[in-house]
Amino acid sequence: MATVSTVGIVGAGTIGSSWALYFLSRGLKVQCWDPLDEYAESVAASVARSWPLMQELGLSEGASLDNLRCFDRIGDALSGVEFVQESAPEDAGLKASLMAELDRDLGPEVVISSSSTALPVSEFQHKAKNTGRIVLGHPFNPPHLMPVVEVGGGKQTETWAIDQAMAFYEAVGKTPIRLRAEIPGHLVNRLQAALYREAVYLVAEGYATVEDIDKAITGGPGLRWAFMGPHMTFHLGGGEGGIARYLEILGPSQERRWEALGDPKLTDDVKQKIIDGIDAEARGRSMGQLTEERDATLLKLLKVLNKSDK
Repeated sequence: MATVSTVGIVGAGTIGSSWALYFLSRGLKVQCWDPLDEYAESVAASVARSWPLMQELGLSEGASLDNLRCFDRIGDALSGVEFVQESAPEDAGLKASLMAELDRDLGPEVVISSSSTALPVSEFQHKAKNTGRIVLGHPFNPPHLMPVVEVGGGKQTETWAIDQAMAFYEAVGKTPIRLRAEIPGHLVNRLQAALYREAVYLVAEGYATVEDIDKAITGGPGLRWAFMGPHMTFHLGGGEGGIARYLEILGPSQERRWEALGDPKLTDDVKQKIIDGIDAEARGRSMGQLTEERDATLLKLLKVLNKSDK
């Protein structure tokens, strides 16, 4: 694929702004559009606020806040771009109409990648003329720090578009994961949902507090998951016999645990327990403070992991 130098950001809310920050840090030019009034000021402020984080991680040659441009008209924002990252609200009808509009304003060789959290591409690509170039490019929040991007296609997506999206994300330093088929929630959020379902069940049934459940993850498997997934973790758990030994000895135990997992419902009572638990765990910290703490810790962790890869 040709080298991408200019990226179009369509939808510049929390996710779109984070994408803009990341692409700028990789030395790319970024052209934004969002339907909300005064969005440009919000994007500029968000990007400037987090720029020191990207400086600590290391900027690519040519990286500059001056490479950000925001437009009032979507057609102007798309002029000259070589890749589009769409981050509109999670609404299939809205995305379908937006994809058709993007498709009309772009050359057929430009890939349109959607940050869709859970919607399959097939649900919003059908109104476009060039459906084959619409792909999934779902990041993990916040995109400017989290490496993983899920890449896949819909029923009408062509292989070349997925290949180009994979190559682009890898070229800018992301960790793209190629999805082999469509499934609601994609991959990462399904794994996260499985864990959260049990976390909600444990709160609902009174087995532990919200804070203790969070501590159980951050002080337990979460530490290993930062650099080693569940399959490899259990491979080591099998000792010299590895995963084969683990499945032989502890497979039945796993099955018993699966059968005992809960199936909670988000009733008003359960939701209030979670809300009260979060209030207690936050200890008066604002959303801004919590976000800053999250990002600062992610930065430290990424630095350690980057060093271990070298």
